[in-house]
Amino acid sequence: MGVKSWLRNFKTEIGPTLKELKFMIGRIKKSPLSVMGVGILAFFIAVALLAPVLAPPGHPSQRGDSYRMPQSGWAAEPQPPDENHPFGTTQWQYDIYYGTIWGTRTALRIGFMVVGGALAVSLLIGCLAGYYGGIVDELLMRFTDIIWAFPGLILAMALITVLGPSLDSIVIALVLVGWPSYARVIRGQILRVREEDYVEAAKAVGCSDFRVIWKHILPNSIYPIVIMASLDIGAVVLTAAALSFLGLGPRPGYADWGQMISFSRAYIYKNAQDPLGYWFTWTIPGIFIFLFVLGWNLLGDAFRDILDPTQRRR
Repeated sequence: MGVKSWLRNFKTEIGPTLKELKFMIGRIKKSPLSVMGVGILAFFIAVALLAPVLAPPGHPSQRGDSYRMPQSGWAAEPQPPDENHPFGTTQWQYDIYYGTIWGTRTALRIGFMVVGGALAVSLLIGCLAGYYGGIVDELLMRFTDIIWAFPGLILAMALITVLGPSLDSIVIALVLVGWPSYARVIRGQILRVREEDYVEAAKAVGCSDFRVIWKHILPNSIYPIVIMASLDIGAVVLTAAALSFLGLGPRPGYADWGQMISFSRAYIYKNAQDPLGYWFTWTIPGIFIFLFVLGWNLLGDAFRDILDPTQRRR
């Protein structure tokens, strides 16, 4: 009897979730751009998962570090694509093909870690400020406004300079810079939801503040944050690439798209006879960045169309 009751409760809880998932998939299928975004991201995820197969590590110059691009010499002039280097080499002879493949893992790592960290901080601050209000709200929101007042990129550069240039420093700096925008949105949503009748009923039956927030308020406030997060992953990777381009990223030779484009700064123009002779040094990693950001933007638009109540009514 206990097992049957458990199965009945499980079906009751999982049924609406499956219906919502079916609805989301149906809405994505109706939009060609959404399907394109899902396809682009599926491609990048497959590349990241299959990176050891597509670009096997083990070159002597890597010294046991899979994220270090194989280096075939120290010549300053990039070499065009050939049998050994399908995409050519960068300045100092780093393999572009290997860098773009393993750079996909780097991009996904940065995007998920930064957005996930920013969401964790913003949910804590936004929930406390929106639910309790009063002096708690005033203190937390004034602190948020102070962080918000600084130019994001400049503040991130200052933090990375203090922490030391590295990939972890970029992640930490972007988390510390990016959480205020999420916190302001989640606070506004909670201020609206906390006045609903079902929240008052939960308080009346003696639910703890944590249970009220976790079970009743947050599930009905999280959707705008999900949309923002899906749109911001591409922007975060683009910002991280810009920081790497400026020399604030990981060590030279790390599989990072921004650093690869930084290697091509002196080789965008070759000479009057062959101005685009070094096109492969900046075009190939640039295309990877462009498609990655485009895929997340298209998926974010799809989430907005699915989760926005006004769109759902249409």
